[in-house]
Amino acid sequence: MNAANVAAFINQMIYDKLFRLLTAHLTSPNQVLSKKKKLKKLKKMAPSNPPKGDVEKSVTAVQESRSEDKEAEENQTNSQWDQDELLVDWDGPDDPKNPLNWSRFRKWAVALLTSLGGLVTLMSGAMLAPALDAIAKDLNTSPGTTNMCLSIFVLAFAFGPMVLAPMTEIFGRRKVWILCSTWYVLWNGVCGFANSQGLMLSARLLAGLGASAEFAVTNPVLGDTWRPEERGRSFAIATFIPLLGPAIGPILGGVITNSVGWRWLFWVLSIFDAILTVAAFWIFPECYEQLLLHRKAMKLRKETGREYHTRWDIHNQPLTQKLKRSVARPVWMLATQPIIQLVSLFLAYNFGTLYFVLTSFASIWITQYHQSVSASGLHYIALVIGSTIGAQLGAALTDRLWAYLKKRAGGETAPEYRIPLMIPGSIVIPISLFWYGWTAETKQKWIVVDVAIAMFNFGVIMSTHSQQQYVMEAYRGYVASASAASQFLRSIFAFAFPLFAPALFARLGYGWGHSVLAFIFLGLGIPSPFILWKFGAKLRAKGKPMP
Repeated sequence: MNAANVAAFINQMIYDKLFRLLTAHLTSPNQVLSKKKKLKKLKKMAPSNPPKGDVEKSVTAVQESRSEDKEAEENQTNSQWDQDELLVDWDGPDDPKNPLNWSRFRKWAVALLTSLGGLVTLMSGAMLAPALDAIAKDLNTSPGTTNMCLSIFVLAFAFGPMVLAPMTEIFGRRKVWILCSTWYVLWNGVCGFANSQGLMLSARLLAGLGASAEFAVTNPVLGDTWRPEERGRSFAIATFIPLLGPAIGPILGGVITNSVGWRWLFWVLSIFDAILTVAAFWIFPECYEQLLLHRKAMKLRKETGREYHTRWDIHNQPLTQKLKRSVARPVWMLATQPIIQLVSLFLAYNFGTLYFVLTSFASIWITQYHQSVSASGLHYIALVIGSTIGAQLGAALTDRLWAYLKKRAGGETAPEYRIPLMIPGSIVIPISLFWYGWTAETKQKWIVVDVAIAMFNFGVIMSTHSQQQYVMEAYRGYVASASAASQFLRSIFAFAFPLFAPALFARLGYGWGHSVLAFIFLGLGIPSPFILWKFGAKLRAKGKPMP
């Protein structure tokens, strides 16, 4: 059976049956749409800004009645009319300067550039795994300290986006991406020259801060440049590329370390990312709508002397106030938005489990199957296969599902339309954890273990993509801040889970060790998509307004 037949079969099974069953019985998004329609009716009943002819009639009526109250109303109406005249927006729905109207070539060029930057940064975290013994020997450090070279880089991904992602909502996506990429290139290169554990850990932390912005900017850029009905495929492919990093990194790391030494791990990545950074000056134009319209308003002010403005006030505020609000926003969202809290917990456990599994993956082949280090690295290809299948199926199904649910709702949309694809991933992850742990424990044939780990990565990709797209749809005006808030716990768990993996396996073994993770996921992961589908709109409504 070829790939096309496999995709068609799964599409028939999942899309036509499971998704139709969900949309037939879980009605929360339809309730959301009903509320939206009521709000639209209320808005139509509310007074709107009158056209010029109505204003003139109002002025005549005021002059005839000579009422002070009506004179005040006239002044207020005229003031509102003047303000609307000075409101800056795109020049129609087909304005070529609107990033949503860019050519598909430009959209894909920007998406691939930012996703390749994310690939480099995530490879930096995993690429060191085969070289840890060599680094420990050259720097004369303990195994625990050397493992911190891996963990501290991931830890930077928790705190970096909380500050750097909101900066893109002030200074723009392009400027922050280029500056942080340059920062990463410099400090990652320093790691290759390190001769002490202090310099290595410091440089890794600083490199991780720059890398975190490269990874964090990808989602906001996709939200800026792709419309909801076409975003699923672009999102699946563009976010799939960075997630190959943890799988490809150890393979390339082993080859480079054995060929030219561990220091070239850092230099090769810095060279590649430097090429991407230079290319960004030509390939990556600014795409943040608020900033682009602000620049347009400033240009009109300069040309006419009139107070042109956008519907957002943040760019007219003092820089210090903008910085305070933007930096505080991800923390505020994590503390006050129930949706962000639920998604954060799910993503955190997803990625914590992923890094937990990656920590033990190579050792299973060495200790259980007595393979060499280089041979054990080849099994990471199974992770790549699982990621590829998950991304491609997600790309094929998510836009079709969005269009189907939109048509069924009479043209209305809701963020919950991204949720159903969480279900396959949420089911596959615990099953594959049981499968992987016990087949490795009982030393089944290597292909059985590799199929299990491929299934696990398939589930992680499917569920993660669905969650991230849901956050993007729910917080369109603050995608960067919402993404940073939802990914904070994810990076904390990815940092912490590998630290207790060796002790857990030493006490319980691979079978029960992975079973513990699977049982926890059964209680956390399985209910999550149904909670979001049924109560997502209510949870979003309970969140406090953005600062």
